[in-house]
Amino acid sequence: MNHVKDYRQQRGLSQLKLAQAVGVARQTINLIENGKYNPSLKLCLGIAKALGTDLNSLFWEE
Repeated sequence: MNHVKDYRQQRGLSQLKLAQAVGVARQTINLIENGKYNPSLKLCLGIAKALGTDLNSLFWEE
């Protein structure tokens, strides 16, 4: 479970806009949000930066 979708929606971004910001396909963002793809550390950092948060908030369960 991750919180990418929650943060993306809170910031009013579509999957496509987030994907463009981090340089991946929209489908990659969809797979990450649905827990079907484990992104690289580099991609995780890019997503966190694009969403204005940190890795712990996005990817670690509480």
